[in-house]
Order: sequence, then C-alpha cells, then structure tokens
Amino acid sequence: MDLRLPRWPRKRVPAAAAAAVVLAGAAAVGTAATASGDDAPPVRHTARMMTMDGGVRIDTSYYTAGPSGERRPAVLLGHGFGGDKGEVRAQAEDFARHGYAVLTWSARGFGRSTGKIGINDPKAEVADVSRLIDWLATRPEVQLDGEGDPRVGAAGASYGGAIALLAAGHDGRVDALAPAITYWNLSDAFFPNGVFKKLWAGTFISSGGGCSHFEDELCRMYERVAQSGKPDVEAMELLAGRSPVTVADRIEAPTLLMQGQSDSLFPLDQSDAAARAIRANGAPVAVDWLAGGHDGGSAEGERVQARTEAWFDRYLKGERKTDTGPAFRVTRAGGVDSRDGDVRYTGATGEEYPGLNAGLLRFPLAGKQQRIDNPAGAAPPAVSSLPGLAAGGGMAQLSSLGVDTSLDIPGQFAAFDSRPLTKDLRITGSPTATVHVESSTDDAVLFAKVYDVGPDGRRQVLPSQLVTPLRVPSGQDVRISLPVIDHEVSAGHRLRLVLASTDLAYSSPAAPATYSVSLRGDLMVPTAKDVRAAEAPLPARVWWLPLAGLLIALALLFAGRRRTAVPAPSPELSEVPLEIRGLSKRYAGSTDRYAVRDLSFRVEKGQVLGLLGPNGAGKTTTLRMLMGLIRPDEGEVRVFGHAIRPGAPVLSRVGAFVEGAGFLPHLSGRENLELYWRATGRPAEDAHLEEALEIAGLGGALERAVRTYSQGMRQRLAIAQAMLGLPDLMILDEPTNGLDPPQIREMREVMIRYAAAGRTVIVSSHLLSEVEQTCTHLVVMDQGRLVQAGPVAEIVGTGDTLLVGTGEPVAPPLADKIAALPEVDTAVVTDDGLVIRLRAGTAPGRLVAELVRLDVPVESVGPHRRLEDAFLTLIGDSA
Repeated sequence: MDLRLPRWPRKRVPAAAAAAVVLAGAAAVGTAATASGDDAPPVRHTARMMTMDGGVRIDTSYYTAGPSGERRPAVLLGHGFGGDKGEVRAQAEDFARHGYAVLTWSARGFGRSTGKIGINDPKAEVADVSRLIDWLATRPEVQLDGEGDPRVGAAGASYGGAIALLAAGHDGRVDALAPAITYWNLSDAFFPNGVFKKLWAGTFISSGGGCSHFEDELCRMYERVAQSGKPDVEAMELLAGRSPVTVADRIEAPTLLMQGQSDSLFPLDQSDAAARAIRANGAPVAVDWLAGGHDGGSAEGERVQARTEAWFDRYLKGERKTDTGPAFRVTRAGGVDSRDGDVRYTGATGEEYPGLNAGLLRFPLAGKQQRIDNPAGAAPPAVSSLPGLAAGGGMAQLSSLGVDTSLDIPGQFAAFDSRPLTKDLRITGSPTATVHVESSTDDAVLFAKVYDVGPDGRRQVLPSQLVTPLRVPSGQDVRISLPVIDHEVSAGHRLRLVLASTDLAYSSPAAPATYSVSLRGDLMVPTAKDVRAAEAPLPARVWWLPLAGLLIALALLFAGRRRTAVPAPSPELSEVPLEIRGLSKRYAGSTDRYAVRDLSFRVEKGQVLGLLGPNGAGKTTTLRMLMGLIRPDEGEVRVFGHAIRPGAPVLSRVGAFVEGAGFLPHLSGRENLELYWRATGRPAEDAHLEEALEIAGLGGALERAVRTYSQGMRQRLAIAQAMLGLPDLMILDEPTNGLDPPQIREMREVMIRYAAAGRTVIVSSHLLSEVEQTCTHLVVMDQGRLVQAGPVAEIVGTGDTLLVGTGEPVAPPLADKIAALPEVDTAVVTDDGLVIRLRAGTAPGRLVAELVRLDVPVESVGPHRRLEDAFLTLIGDSA
C-alpha cells in the first residue's frame, strides 16, 4: 500500500532527462539538463550524497534553470512515506523552471539514503533538513537574507508536508510553507480519542519496509500497541513528540495548508488545528480542501502546483501583486462528465477560513435508548473506509456522487434519524452531537458517523467514508465531534446519526460487551454560509443546443434513419463466448491513424486464448473495447451473442484481472474475497466462493492474513477474486508478472483448470514461453491489425526448421555431410538427433530422401520452432 499522494502531473512535459551519476561524499557528481518546450529554460540537475551526524548518508538532488549567476529563492521539496526523492522530480523541475533553486532528498531509511526511519525525529530527520538549509546557504545561485540564511520555502505531501512544518518550527530560516495532506499531531491521527487505527498503522509499517527499518523505540511501540489493540500513554507521547504540534508556537512562516477530503489517515481536522495554531502566531494562513487524499480521488495536481508556486512567488520572491488565492477554498464534485466518465470539479471559496463550526443549524433526532453488541473478537466488523482498496477515483470520493461502500452489522449499531429536510443543505465542517453511553465493561469503543439517507429510508451515503472513533467511560455523556466533511444533502433526505460497536479500520475490544446508547441533545450541523461557489454564466450551448437538436431530429426523420441503442442479440452466437467483427478504433483527433483496424476473430468455449503483439499493437485498446470501457469507431464486439456497450448486462458473465489488485493486509484471503463480493451487492450464494478457491489452489493460506502472502499467492488470490461468480469468460492481463518460475507454473495450472470446465480464458502476456505452454489458441496483432489467428500448434508448426530424431548423436563427419546438402541452411547436432534449418523453398520430404541416402538413422521428423520464432517471423512479415 502506498502512503504517498498520487504524483502531480507535470504542467509541461520535458523532452529528455539524463540520469545523474552518484559519487561518494558531498562532492557534485553529475549534471543533467531537461528542456520543456521551445521557450522553457533547460533544467540543470545535480545529484550528491551528503553525510549527516552519525555517518548517515542522505541522497539529494539539486535543480536549477535559467542564468547560472543569478540568485533566486530556494525550495525544499520532501517526498511521501514509502517513496524517495524520485517521486517529486517532476514538481522540482517545475519549480526550477519557475525561477527557484530546488533541493530534494530521500529521507532516512528510504531510497539510497541510509539510517533508520524515525518518522521525522527532531534529532534525525528534522536535523537533516537544517543541514540541507546550511548547504543551500553556500550555493551561489541561492538568494540570501543574511549570512548562512538562504531565502527558502518548504513543500511536500504527507510525510514531506510534515517535515516542512517541523523544519519551520525548529529552524527559523524557513520563510514560507506549502504542506499537503499531512498531519499536525500524529498521535491524534493514529490514536484518535484513544482508539487504535490499526489498518493504517499496519500499512504505515509495511510501507516503511517492516518494523526492523524503524528506530527501535518506534518498532517496540508499534508491536506493543498492535498486540494490545489499545494505545498507552507512552505511545501517544512518542508520536506526538514527532509531530508539528510540538513546535506550534514557533511556526511563523506564511503557510498554505492543503488537506484532502478523501482521507481517513489524516482528516481535515488535522489542517484545522494547524491553521488555528499558525494564525495565532501572526502568520498568514490559507486553507485549501482538496478533492483527493490518502483514500484516493483527484490529486488536483496542476491546480495545486500552480497555487503553491503563486504562494511562494508572493512570500519568497516578494511579488506582492501575485494572487495567492482565497483564504479558504473547497473542491466540490459537480457530477460526472458523460463524454469520458471523469468527475467534474468546481471550487467554493470564502474570504475567511470558517473553521469547523460556522453557521450551526439544529436538527432534532428521534430514537429511543438502544442496546448494541460488541461481538467476541470484534467480528464481523462494520466497514467505513477501506485503506488499500482506493484505486482509481477512490471510494471516499464516490460518496459525493451518491455511491456508498459502507456496511453496518445488524445488532451492532444504534441509529437516530432527523425529519426529512425541507430544503437542500450544504454541510461544511464538523457536525456535533451528545449521547449517553452505558457499557457492561469499564468503557465502550464506538464509531460515530452521520449518513445522508434517501427518501425511502434505506439508501444511505456516508460522506467521504469517514467515522469518528470514541473510547467512552461507562455511564457518561459524551459530546461527539463528527468527521469534517463538505457534503450536500438534498431536500427530502434525512440525517442519520449512527454509533457502531466495530469498524474494520480500527481496533475494538476483543471481549464481548453490550452497550446502551441514548440521545442527550440535537445534531448540530455547520453550514459555513459565507463559503460560496462562483456563479458561472450560462454557456452558449444552453441557447443553441435545443435548436440544433431539433434540426438534427428533423434531418434524421427526413432521411428515414433510425438507430437503436443496442443491437439485438444474435441467437446463433448465444453459445460463443466472444466474436469480434470488423473492429476499428482511431486515435483521438485522427481520421486516418488507427489503434485497431478491421480486427476480426472468434473464441470458443474451453479455449485459452493468448493475445499477442508488440507494444502499440492494439491489444490494450481491444481489451478495453471488449470490456465496454470505450466504444469502437467501427465494427462490434459480441459476448454470448450480445453486443457490448458500457454497462451491458452480459458483462456480468465476464471476469477480469488487472495486475496489481489491492487487498486489506490484516484480513485473511477469505475475508478479502467475502468483503469484495459483498460490495457487489449480489447474493452470497452466487459467488461460488469454494469453487473459485479450489481452482486457485490457495489451500491453508486462505485463512492467513494477506500481509504474509508471497507475490505468487497474492496473484492467485487476485485471480480467485476475478473468478468469483465463475464468469464464463475471464480476461487476464499479465497474470504472471513478478512471479518466480515455480509460481508461474502454478499460475499456468490455475488457468488450465479454469478453462477445463468449459469456460474461456483470454490472456494478454509478454512471456511467450508461458503462452506456448498454457494457451490452446493465439491471436497475433501488429499495428492494430490481425496478423494470424488459430491453434498454437498450427502457428508454431509452420516454420522452416525441423527436428530430426536419430536416437543417438550424429557423428561429426556425417553431420558435416548433412550441413553441406544444398537443401540445408544449417544443421546442429543434439543429444538425440539434429535441428536442421531448410533453405527457402525446400520441401521437408526432399530432405528426408537425402538423409536416407546418407544412411542417417531417421526415427522421426517434425517441425521445430518456438513460439518466439513464430512470433518474430509473423511480426516481421507484417511490417
């Protein structure tokens, strides 16, 4: 699991970049230049190793652009946890082209840097940054505010954002800050209200390479808390001591705080605490709530980079007229673009940061005292956020579009509802409520959340998939500060306060307990009424689109043309897993350049089909059209006789595996599969879980935590996930990537077993030897066209090389005579015969006659050609 912010895209794309050469010590070791467009200055890049206290060596990179003798401000750019300096190279180059000297580095324990991970230990990682600032003060390109004092800003995401804040608190030479999706108090982040955030904590340790890669006291702390499931005072003090909160009164640099809404690791309340503390010191502060975060969603890379550069221009370059943006901004999802399926975003702004409790409205809740159970072992748990399953747009982001992935277990939660809303409500901040809790044990662990509930009372959405964990002494009232969100609730919907006894992402008491929960007040909802979205003028299409539509409709009616949305099924193909006819797809914006052109082939039941072709052959485009992800320009794809369109019902008969499936590391393989199937909303009996597991062959490993799996076991678990429901057609993209030879052999057997029951498998792979052993049929593509299709034996066996079996090695004099035959190009002696390559146009029968004439003891003759040879021949012929 990656704890880093998704890479921000470059605003400009460099034409080339030369690699840096690393030498010992602190000497400059190599220079590389990148160019971006005709007008952008080339970027100079120097890599060097710097030795810190205790002999720790830190790997750094230094970027500049423009006149070498011109002084400019500097930027320190940190990386995310689990990454290294390479992940921020694109941003560093952007800053350099924008007029900054940029220094990046790999923190202790990451990349090529030595030392152990201290999670921004003031005596280690923070001290390293001060040494980096010392070095910047010696550079002739860097602007100075005084002797040994460079003009410098610090930026970074997650881990890199925290070191920026800490550096400013420990070293007064930092002049401006722009941290993103980071923490203010790491203890609050991992032990919120005294509850252990176990999934994220485990992910943190694994992303660092395991407990042994951390400082000893951190490793001991994690093992102690992970075993007990409850943080102790020492653990909380240790993490708090490595957090920016410890230097809250010393951060006086202008600060742009960018925090993610899709973030159950470092929620929005972390940036709120930072904003209040830094503003109290008299420093300018702006707050920006991003669409994405550690749970996925959009990183808003270009906008974030542009705003960061503007912030530094104002406070480092001194460009007072630079617009640094509003004091507060929040990104909001504006629906889905029907053209490409991407989420559209808008921004709402305020002249002041409203905090978390501005414009409170009161909503009475209804509900009697309710008894709930904490089951033994806290299982099964409720589900809110799913760290590790945030691929693509991110599950938290989907809640803004009305899609919910949360799950509450009957008997394990209490619910209190408001009346239906009479008008739309925008929640911006942290709702609050007061409840009374009685427990059969000394205290209760509860997880509070507010749902947006539809008019039918059943369909509900958990905004940003966030919960507030609570550890409550029995018999007390507790005021709950619910998760910070920005979410619109439509008129007719209700607000539902839920308190659950378990949550997948957190530790709950293992001992069974019973809790009684009752209300002690109304739900208070912040609205931040002064935060408003900019009103956009009506686009021109509002005026001309209806008229254009009418004209088009009349034209179609006049021409007698009528198109149906989906072609009717073909009864004659109802038993054919896949037929592709005349499929073509042009490159975007082109009329004559094709990614796929006039492609036709058919796949029957029981086949294992290998889809082969060099890079750019059109394989991926073909698979995307097969899955209904993109539309062809011409032709059609039919699966069991049904034409494929986005969301076609027949796609439920298709399973797909894409390399790199994510699983929850602390759950067993079985629990991961059950959770995945439950999220599809289909009946449990339709999963055919046991059949899929038998084919995948995971054995006893199925009951172990996924974090203990080898790469091969993870791959087989991913294929078992694709097999759930036993789809009749399964598509596997590079299923053997990262596997060793024994694991590859096991994966081969899995695919063969699956197809043996009459189902069909399509494999896209670059391992030709494996395709040859696994697949029954092949489709070879090149430059978007079909080169050849058919059984593997036919394609491999059409070469001009023969294997002649003689039962024993041929003596050298006789081999020389054979090689001298006019029909023979080459002849190679093997342990039990000869491999003979024929000259062009020579018939095998003629060779056999010549061998008999030479008294060669021929026992067998057959084609001898590997799939690799056949593949290269076919691609060469098609060029």
